[in-house]
Amino acid sequence: MDGIGVALIALTALLIPFIILAGWHDADPLETGSKRWRPTQGFFALILAVEAMVILSFEATDVFLFYIFFEAMLIPMYFLIGGFGDRAHEHGEKAAATQRSYAAVKFLLYNLVGGLIMLAAVIGLYVVAGSFSLTEIAQARASGSLDMATTTERWLFLGFFFAFAVKAPLWPLHTWLPNAMQESTAPVAVLITAVVDKVGTFAMLRFCLQLFPEASKWATPAILVLALISIIYGALLAVGQRDIKRLVAYASISHFGFIIMGIFAMTSQGQSGATLYMVNHGISTAALMLVAGFLISRRGSRLIADYGGVQKVAPVLAGTFLIGGLATLSLPGLAPFVSEFLVLVGTFTRYPVIGIIATFGIVLAALYTLVLYQRTMTGPVKPEVAKMPDLRVRELVVVAPLVVLLIFLGVYPKPVTQIIDPAVQQTMSDVHKKDPQPEVEAAK
Repeated sequence: MDGIGVALIALTALLIPFIILAGWHDADPLETGSKRWRPTQGFFALILAVEAMVILSFEATDVFLFYIFFEAMLIPMYFLIGGFGDRAHEHGEKAAATQRSYAAVKFLLYNLVGGLIMLAAVIGLYVVAGSFSLTEIAQARASGSLDMATTTERWLFLGFFFAFAVKAPLWPLHTWLPNAMQESTAPVAVLITAVVDKVGTFAMLRFCLQLFPEASKWATPAILVLALISIIYGALLAVGQRDIKRLVAYASISHFGFIIMGIFAMTSQGQSGATLYMVNHGISTAALMLVAGFLISRRGSRLIADYGGVQKVAPVLAGTFLIGGLATLSLPGLAPFVSEFLVLVGTFTRYPVIGIIATFGIVLAALYTLVLYQRTMTGPVKPEVAKMPDLRVRELVVVAPLVVLLIFLGVYPKPVTQIIDPAVQQTMSDVHKKDPQPEVEAAK
C-alpha cells in the first residue's frame, strides 16, 4: 500500500462502524411477524462483505486480483439496495419495492458493463506485459524493457478508465447514482458514495496513471472537460431537487468532478487535494446523509416540501444537519475546504480556464445547501414535525465524531497530508510531470 491506499482504508474502517450503528434498525420488520424484510444478520453481513471487498481493492497490487474485488463488491451492494431499500415512499410499499428493484438493477448493469470492458483491458495488458503485477509492470515501464505501442496503450487506458468513471461516477456515466442513493437507506447511501465510489477515483491514481502514463497525459484535456461538466451539471441539478437524497447524490457527482479534475491536473497540489478530498468528502457526506436519514425516518418522507421549522423542535438535529451542509459547500474551517482549495490551486496553475470555471461549482454548492437548510429547518413549524424528537443517544454517537473530524481536519489536515504527499510525488514521477514554475519569483 502507498499513502493514498492507507488514507482510504482508514476512511473505510472509520465509517463502517458508524454506518452499522446508524442502520441498527433499518432491517427490522415493519410490523411484528412481518416477513417483508430479510433477517437483520443478512443486512449487517452484506455491509461487512462490502467493507472487505473495498479494503482488498485498496490493497491489491495484482491487476487481476483488483478486478475480482472491484466486481465482487457489486453483489452485496445489489442486495443492499434492492432488498433493504428506503421505506419512505409517497406511493406505498409496492411502488417502493418496484423502485428499489429498478435502482438495484440499474446500479448492477452500469457497473457490470464497465467491469466487462475493464476485463478485456486487463487481458490485453497481460498479453502485452506478460504479468498482472502492478509493481513489475511499472518497473518494466520505468526501465524501458516494456514499451507499449501508442495505440495499444491508449486503448488499454480507455478500458480501465471507463470502468473507473462509471464507479466514480463521472458525467455522463453517472445516472445510476441518484436512483441508487434515493432508494437506499441512508447508511447504505453513505456506503455507496463515501466508500464504494472512492474505489473508482483511487484506481484512476493507482492504475491509470501508473500503468499508462502517456495515455493519461493524452486523455487529460477530455477528462478535465468531463470533470468540469460533472461539477457544474451536478450542482445545477442539486439546486432543483425536491428529494433530499437525490440532492445529496447530485452534490456528490459535483464533488467527484472536483476529485477527478484534481487527479488529472497533473500537479502535486491537485493530486494531494484530490486524495484529501476523497477522505473529506467521505466524512462530510456521511455526516450530512446520516442526519438526513434520521430526519427522514422521523417524518417518513424524503420530500423537502414536507418539512419546515425543524430547528425549533429538534435543535441538535438541525445544528448537526447545518454543519454537514456547510462542510458540503466547503466552508473555510471545515475539512472539505482545504481539499477543494488545493484542487483549484493545482488546476489553475496548469489549466487556468478550467480552474476559473470550476469555481462556479462552489457558488452553486452554497445555493443548494443553504436553500435545503432554509426549506427544511427554518420557517413556521409544520404540524407533521411539531412533535419530532431530537437526536437520541445512539444517533449522537454516530454524528458527533464525524462533526469533530470535520472541524479538526479543517483546522489541522497535516496528519492526512503527510501520509498522502509521498505517494503523490511518486505518482507525479511515474507520469513524468513536474509542477509548473511560478511566473514571478517570491521576494526573498
